[in-house]
Amino acid sequence: MSQKPKTNKREDPRNLVEYTTRDYGQEYLMHRKMWRAIVMSIVTGIALIVFIALYVNEAQRVQQTYREQYRKALEQTVADIEGYQNAEGDYEFRYRLILSDVATANSFAFLLKDFTEEQKITNAWYSACVRYPQQMQEPERMEDTRQAVVDILDNLDKGYEELDTVIDGLNLKGY
Repeated sequence: MSQKPKTNKREDPRNLVEYTTRDYGQEYLMHRKMWRAIVMSIVTGIALIVFIALYVNEAQRVQQTYREQYRKALEQTVADIEGYQNAEGDYEFRYRLILSDVATANSFAFLLKDFTEEQKITNAWYSACVRYPQQMQEPERMEDTRQAVVDILDNLDKGYEELDTVIDGLNLKGY
């Protein structure tokens, strides 16, 4: 076993690496793979942008649907309040219809974005209808509530303030 003697001489760097035809083929393949990766990342980026745009569009469409359902629930509430006021009997059933419409409006209010203060007032209105039905059925309070909801449907900000005033006027210690 003869070993080559170790030398500390530095060899010329040009002699250390000798390219063969196989090495040139590998370089060509790596070059192709790199270009393929770049093209795929560009296509993926474009697809991501398209899907984000579609998501935002769908989210806006869903919010519009929720707003329409909220308005329909308020319109039905006004109709049921008027039916309650014009009725000559079965007030309990008619009040339950009103309560159902208020619950629907409350549910849709919590699905809407950028609707925080209105959500709080709508939730307080629903809670007042559930907890204090006798006070909410008083004729003047029922008329004030109807007028507040009509103002909300007319896109007047004072509608929520009027509804909040109706709720603040409740005797919270009584029925």
